[in-house]
Amino acid sequence: MFNVVLVEPEIPPNTGNIGRLCLATRSRLHLVKPLGFSLDDRQLKRAGLDYWDEVDVRVWDSFRELQRAQKDTVRYFFLTTKSDRPYYDLRFRDGDFLVFGRETKGLPGSLVAKNCEACLTIPMHGTRSLNLATAVAIVLFEAVRQQQQPRNIATPSA
Repeated sequence: MFNVVLVEPEIPPNTGNIGRLCLATRSRLHLVKPLGFSLDDRQLKRAGLDYWDEVDVRVWDSFRELQRAQKDTVRYFFLTTKSDRPYYDLRFRDGDFLVFGRETKGLPGSLVAKNCEACLTIPMHGTRSLNLATAVAIVLFEAVRQQQQPRNIATPSA
């Protein structure tokens, strides 16, 4: 199981969509306060459809509180445009935490500075950033893909 962390998310439909992604991939969603909306928000639930109640959501008062509640062996990866290391160069492991920042400003600079060796980026051309739900989907599905067992693919007979 992977862990998706949203630090100070602002837009309810993004969080609702990310909740659906987490449910679809059997991942846990961690929300770090302050949130830009209430968990009872109509737009959040609309984007999460009738799945929202099934999403494994944990809410934390701070990122430090989230970290203190985890084992010391947990790996955190911070997605930011302020890194040159592409997400696909990493071999993800079950239990990893994928940390994303708020929609308008990304991750807090102090968090990026303290964790620069664990920062990853989604390479892109012609734009500064992607929609948060899109960014989470790209990285989360790559992590899930890496965990899949190779399949025996039959080759056609000559």
